[in-house]
Amino acid sequence: MSKKLFVGGLSYETTGETLKEAFAQIGTVESANVITDKISGRSKGFGFVEMSSEEEAKKAIETLNGKEIDGRNVTVNEAKPLAPR
Repeated sequence: MSKKLFVGGLSYETTGETLKEAFAQIGTVESANVITDKISGRSKGFGFVEMSSEEEAKKAIETLNGKEIDGRNVTVNEAKPLAPR
């Protein structure tokens, strides 16, 4: 079962591919995307990475939380489910 992670504090230059490369060092990445503003197309400074297993997700949190990606120290934790509107 895959596990989705929230990644905050990203540099505006960070792309989904950059995230995928960083997390691929830990385990199998199902998907990686940076959230962008609909109008400007600029990164909002956070994104989501989906790891292939619970164990890999935990290892990614332990390894990458507080580490530097593209010159910024990022926050990595388990993504919370989207609340109903």
